[in-house]
Amino acid sequence: MLSILRSFLASLLLLLSASCQADLIETIGRIKPAIVGIGSFHKLRSPPVNFLGTGFVIGDGQHVITNVHVISDLSDGKNKDALIIMTGKGNKPELRNTTIVAQDKEHDLALLRFEGTALPVMKLGNASKIKEGALLAFTGFPIGMVLGFYPVTHRATISSITPVILPAQNTRQLDATKIRQLQRSAYTVFQLDGTAYPGNSGSPLYDVDTGEVYGVVNMVFVKDKKESILSDPSGISYAIPGNYIMDLLKQNGQMTSD
Repeated sequence: MLSILRSFLASLLLLLSASCQADLIETIGRIKPAIVGIGSFHKLRSPPVNFLGTGFVIGDGQHVITNVHVISDLSDGKNKDALIIMTGKGNKPELRNTTIVAQDKEHDLALLRFEGTALPVMKLGNASKIKEGALLAFTGFPIGMVLGFYPVTHRATISSITPVILPAQNTRQLDATKIRQLQRSAYTVFQLDGTAYPGNSGSPLYDVDTGEVYGVVNMVFVKDKKESILSDPSGISYAIPGNYIMDLLKQNGQMTSD
């Protein structure tokens, strides 16, 4: 009797796993057209395009969400490169001229607008409903355009919902920047059990069934030196909850405040 029960449970787990995999396969197919690369362009440079990070299309199909740190070198106007998004797939993605609409530096979020026809969009879900243990996924360009313009998807578990400001272990670690951070109200972020890389910054964190966005990947925990991120990733990443995306969109007329 016990062996029969074990076989039944094993079969049930296999069926559930297969169902989840099928849902993710379908979801990836739907959301990939909304995943874009963020880059800079200078016609006198070789190569002319410099990949910076990932973004995703929202709202009216002409706006993109990414991280502030992805576009930081272009946001002050001193850099003569043009800001672009890259869409499509393969070795020759389509380039679209892009402008910065707004930045939320505290939460590392940027809203961009690109030229040309609208693209498919991703919808925002209610991030406050996300609990520890939830299985999500994120899609982006972990190593840029090294292998061509092909979005890559990783699964991720919400391992913790934790304050973004980690307490210093001793007073020697409290420099002026950390003190200013501690004086502001801390907010919580999603800690992910999932491997992300620098090119994943700006990737949407979404539900595997519905494709609804619950956050934006913005940080990777580094075990040793920055050079070890690719060769020896920690498997710990962080994402900004999607409620801050909603706030940014409402402030800039891209979402009603009902």
